[in-house]
Amino acid sequence: MKKFLLWFLSFIITVCAAYYQRKTGPTYPRIVKLEVNGKINTLKLVRSLSTNERPEVRLAIMDTSVRAKLFYKRSKSADAYTESNFTYKIYPVHSPFLNKVFGITEEKGLFAPVPVQPVAGKLEYYFELTDSHGTRSVSKENPVVVRFKGDVPASVLIPHILIMFLAMFFSTLAGLMGLFRLPEFKKYSVWTLVLLIIGGIILGPVVQKFAFGEFWTGVPFGWDLTDNKTLIAALFWILAVVMNRKRETPLYTILAAIVLLLVFSIPHSVLGSEFNYKSGQVSQGLIFIFSLKIFKKKLN
Repeated sequence: MKKFLLWFLSFIITVCAAYYQRKTGPTYPRIVKLEVNGKINTLKLVRSLSTNERPEVRLAIMDTSVRAKLFYKRSKSADAYTESNFTYKIYPVHSPFLNKVFGITEEKGLFAPVPVQPVAGKLEYYFELTDSHGTRSVSKENPVVVRFKGDVPASVLIPHILIMFLAMFFSTLAGLMGLFRLPEFKKYSVWTLVLLIIGGIILGPVVQKFAFGEFWTGVPFGWDLTDNKTLIAALFWILAVVMNRKRETPLYTILAAIVLLLVFSIPHSVLGSEFNYKSGQVSQGLIFIFSLKIFKKKLN
């Protein structure tokens, strides 16, 4: 019974961590609730676009009497905002899964085009909306930032996600079993390390290559937080497995499980790859280092 509870608890913790990571990430759509002509609309403002998908910002507003304008510019630039009109459109959804499982056959609403940016390039935008109550700006004081990325094949992305989820699950399970001194913690420690290497160290860079053109942008080549947190977690799990080879030292496994849980909860793309419009190159997390230097200078 105890083992079943540990398996169940491990699954719940893993799902919660994955949900938190997904919902708090900088590429997850910004949710805005907006009253339009007396009706509340929940808008998901896009913050990530693939370079081969429609370069448009969508407002899920079905009221065709509404008029809206989008204002965008390159992120962190002195550019003036460019105006783009929203148009009501209906697009068919060609996905057997969405069609059959969720009954979604079309995507409709107000769409405004934006120019495709280089991989890791970013645009910031806000919009103005006009209904029967007048015209108002949305997100003007805090513009939405959308980052462009290369398309990652499902044959690479899905295994990466599933294996990383399993690595997190077995990591949590091994940590809990180590906490209760169940001997199986050593076996699940090895499974965790193997899955972490396959999903994070091997498939992770492949995903990175498709998305942003580089296999590895962590230490020693850059400061990409996603790569570096994977490296840190792998090092802790290597230590845990090595220290448990000849004798049972569950403390190392518990520590490695806590570290992986913490880094797993850090959203993807925080301090990630970003296209520098001045140099024409992609930087990885360096903006964070520069910000720290500026902050220190102000303190001094």
